[in-house]
Amino acid sequence: MVRAAVLPAVNAPLEITEIDLPEPGPGQVRIRLAAAGVCHSDLSLSNGTLRQPAPAVLGHEGAGTVTAVGPDVTTVAPGDQVVLNWAPSCGDCHFCGLAEPWLCAHSGLAANAPYARRADDATELYPGLGTAVFAEETVVSARAALPLPDGVPLADAALLGCAVLTGWGAVHHSARVRAGESVVVFGVGGVGLATLQAARIAGAGTVVAVDVSPEKEELARSAGATEFLVAGDDTAKRVRKLTGGMGADVAVECVGRADTIRTAWSATRRGGRTTVVGIGGQDQQVSFSALELFYFGRTLSGCVYGNTDPARDLPLIAGHIRSGAFDLSTLVTDRIGLADIPAAFDAMLAGKGGRALVVF
Repeated sequence: MVRAAVLPAVNAPLEITEIDLPEPGPGQVRIRLAAAGVCHSDLSLSNGTLRQPAPAVLGHEGAGTVTAVGPDVTTVAPGDQVVLNWAPSCGDCHFCGLAEPWLCAHSGLAANAPYARRADDATELYPGLGTAVFAEETVVSARAALPLPDGVPLADAALLGCAVLTGWGAVHHSARVRAGESVVVFGVGGVGLATLQAARIAGAGTVVAVDVSPEKEELARSAGATEFLVAGDDTAKRVRKLTGGMGADVAVECVGRADTIRTAWSATRRGGRTTVVGIGGQDQQVSFSALELFYFGRTLSGCVYGNTDPARDLPLIAGHIRSGAFDLSTLVTDRIGLADIPAAFDAMLAGKGGRALVVF
């Protein structure tokens, strides 16, 4: 039995309880978690913004050590340190055939099948986003266990599983930031902080961070922001002032709100690129006029998991971590236990802090 944070039902409080995990089956591995990041997507799963069968063990950003493997597993072995990939690609579907593994048609299947049981009443549990890392141990597909590159601390490596890959990919794959370009990042949470670091590594010139909380200025500047703005009605105007009156070459929205997406679009220069990373609800509708779409010539794009191929991108990011260019520790503002996850959710709702990291 292992301890886990269980979501009994959508919008219900998390319960810290013991669960029974099965032995890994064919193509599966069992992992003892070292740490798990608390991501806004977990909050969205808990409140029904994103669909997730319940009861469930949430958590999708994690790293740990393989303790057992099932039949036919050859990619990892007991004792290996791994990063969890919540969207493992199948390699066979239409999107994988297009070399777009972040859109894999089958990556989310594991989340829809029970994987464990509560120890007290044998209720079947579902794995949040297929990984269920808000627990001391988990069982996942071997495809979801990526070998941890050398030189990356195991606990901080949990951040690679979502925040870092997403922020890195938003800059390098979706927006394709070029040296000297101006970048504005909306939302200074875990993903926003990773995005700021990725923009700095890409050689961006002016890097503007925007957040509702003035307390995040120091955090944003430590990650690479050259300017900081507290969000307001005139945010787009102030971004244009900071970028020579033109607007930013690239805007990255890490919040997932209609008004923030609209502001990010308006803060982007004519012919620039607006990338939406934040996950909003179906009720968040964004409007554009046909004339402005023509006149401004901007590109608006969604960004799933940073449009990354983790097997390709993790070694590249690890190189920047080893060199000191990418500092994982600056993303973490709180190191907590399982029982502190609800408080971390409340902090996110209040716009406080960067990434809370559950350390086991």
